[in-house]
Amino acid sequence: MTKVDGAAIVYCEGAFNTTNGKTAHGLVRFTRRYAVAAVIDSRYAGSDAGEVLDGKASGIPICRDLSDALAFVGRHDLIPTHFVIGLAPDGGRLPDHGRQAVMDALAQGLHVDAGLHDFLSEDMELVSLAYESGAEIRDVRKPPARSELHFFSGAIERVNALKIAVLGTDSAIGKRTTAWILKHALDQSGIRAEMIGTGQTAWMQGARYGIVLDTIVNDFVAGEIEHAIVRAWEETAPDVMILEGQGSLMNPAYPGGFELLAAGRPDIVILQHAPMRLEYDGFPGYPLHPLSDQIHAIELISGKPVVAITLNNEGIPAENLPVVADMVQRLTGLPAVDVLHQGPDELVKLIKTYRS
Repeated sequence: MTKVDGAAIVYCEGAFNTTNGKTAHGLVRFTRRYAVAAVIDSRYAGSDAGEVLDGKASGIPICRDLSDALAFVGRHDLIPTHFVIGLAPDGGRLPDHGRQAVMDALAQGLHVDAGLHDFLSEDMELVSLAYESGAEIRDVRKPPARSELHFFSGAIERVNALKIAVLGTDSAIGKRTTAWILKHALDQSGIRAEMIGTGQTAWMQGARYGIVLDTIVNDFVAGEIEHAIVRAWEETAPDVMILEGQGSLMNPAYPGGFELLAAGRPDIVILQHAPMRLEYDGFPGYPLHPLSDQIHAIELISGKPVVAITLNNEGIPAENLPVVADMVQRLTGLPAVDVLHQGPDELVKLIKTYRS
């Protein structure tokens, strides 16, 4: 597959294989925007990124630093073009070591892509380095001009595809990964599916349609969600649209999902859940609301059914995953599966029953 932008070194120092490295994780698992040449995290230097993340070799090495990464790709006749920030820290702020790494990358002439709330293109020292080396800085989370934004119009009622919202019981829980796996599985089964991305990582993975939700002024969020879905429908007329969730309904810091339910008007909901997670990610003392309460809240707000639970296997030994899945299924009365490790076939069969 031709990559949209080129080959990338992904910076994830100190965060790979943690919830703060989810952007890097997404790029290791799948992206059509870049050919990922290497990941930087000194803690795992010398390892394969896929082995560390999912126990499956990806051919993507983890390197100690930028010099190490450039030496590796040089030995393998790769020519990196981009330095991508794979960190997703709370608050979206770039740590000091990250800024130095960006300076080093710009000095090497690498374009820098960042999905942070710290806008690197407004840092004059970085801008000067980019100018000198001919590099470009792209801040994926920079708000679009308000003149470009859309207000909700009701046009979504013309969309005749089955719309599936992949929501979660928490942030950083695997919603986007499940959405992509499901999209690819539906395509392979002969059902044309389109992914509607809602965050910076989906953009970095090359989602053709979507928004970066937390860059948009609140008045236009619903309209932008609607516009992305309607545009995808008018241009490609897919059988199924998969809407990537953000945060969770009851997360104290990242409440999300309301917008997709209200404006995206999904027909069914798939709920991503980490059975071993007891507190909201990054917020000790804030217990995760019970799964049954979260299902009830989604169905009450949307008037649509939660039809399956997809599992994040953090803290679950591989041999125990079937037992945990069975426990969740008995608790909720819904199919429960970890699509990353158990495959999406069961979900594909279920989705086929909802297509009219």
